[in-house]
Amino acid sequence: QAQLTASGGGLVQAGRSLRLSCEASENLDAYCIGWFRQVPGKEREGVSSIHVSRGMPYYSDSAKGRFTIFRDSTKNAVYLQMNSLKPEDTATYYCAAGFVCSPYALPPGAFNIWGQGTQVTVSS
Repeated sequence: QAQLTASGGGLVQAGRSLRLSCEASENLDAYCIGWFRQVPGKEREGVSSIHVSRGMPYYSDSAKGRFTIFRDSTKNAVYLQMNSLKPEDTATYYCAAGFVCSPYALPPGAFNIWGQGTQVTVSS
């Protein structure tokens, strides 16, 4: 099965941008790729997802208007462009692969391949 590597996290000031990358060891055309985030002591939260070949992007309410998910199938990669970052976006971000995409919801349980996390810290 595919192996995923998330990268691109860092420390930024509020209002700035980051682009997270999720790179795979194989072609992702059959997969839905999701971005999740987690803060210690809280449940993992779905942020955005996209089916690599079919599209159907999903954004959480907190991501709408600020984050954009897009894919580059030639590089086996999915990206999350995060603009206008806020301190409340601080979390460890994970990418994951599954076979079911929905433009209405992003349940972590629908994804069975997970990459390691990348830390995003937004200072005020």
